[in-house]
Amino acid sequence: MISVVIPVLNEQDNVTLLLGEISQVAEKAPISEIIFVDDGSTDKTHAILSSMRVTEPRLRILRHESRSGQSAALWTGIKAANQDVIVTLDGDRQNNPADIEQLYKLFAQKGGKHTALMVAGERAKRRDNLIRRISSRSANKLRSWLLKDKTKDTGCSLKMFRRADYMNLPYFNHMHRFLPALMMREGVEIVHVDVSHRPRTQGVSKYGTLDRLIVSLSDIAGVVWLMRRARPKVKVFEDL
Repeated sequence: MISVVIPVLNEQDNVTLLLGEISQVAEKAPISEIIFVDDGSTDKTHAILSSMRVTEPRLRILRHESRSGQSAALWTGIKAANQDVIVTLDGDRQNNPADIEQLYKLFAQKGGKHTALMVAGERAKRRDNLIRRISSRSANKLRSWLLKDKTKDTGCSLKMFRRADYMNLPYFNHMHRFLPALMMREGVEIVHVDVSHRPRTQGVSKYGTLDRLIVSLSDIAGVVWLMRRARPKVKVFEDL
């Protein structure tokens, strides 16, 4: 079974439609719980989510007292999840929940929850403004060159993986931008699949361009350090 984890911050105009789309996908993929993590919203996001619990029994709502960031919200949701398999996606509806079915089929074909595996979505055609597309493409090329994670679009939040593999990762703020590399560090196989991407039609993006670039440079340096100090891959034998 699958737990879907969605971090949200001031997405009052998106959560109703997003939950409806995920509920439709649950008819085709074994989704047993849908976890929204409200990262300290100051609008009506939490109230709207609470009102939908009556009609969607799979819905769970976790709430941060104050804004803590996307990585913290994901960690909160995944740690609280009851299922072995996790799907993550953004709360702005730019990720299409319909693509979860595609991820699940590939995940199951590759061994499912019995295999150390991440299926990572890559946006086939980004629906963002030109500046954001250019800056993201440049940052992804730099990250991929330094980390050798073979991922051209780590910013796509639509991913499926085992909860146990995620909980083995070292936590740090902004770690969600480096999940493929961190998973590879733990011996997890990464499989990529093209997914759709939609323009943001409601709400306001929580990220700028320059501030994200500045933070990413120091984060990349830290992840390079982690990758070089990964546990050695050795076979262990026990005398009986």
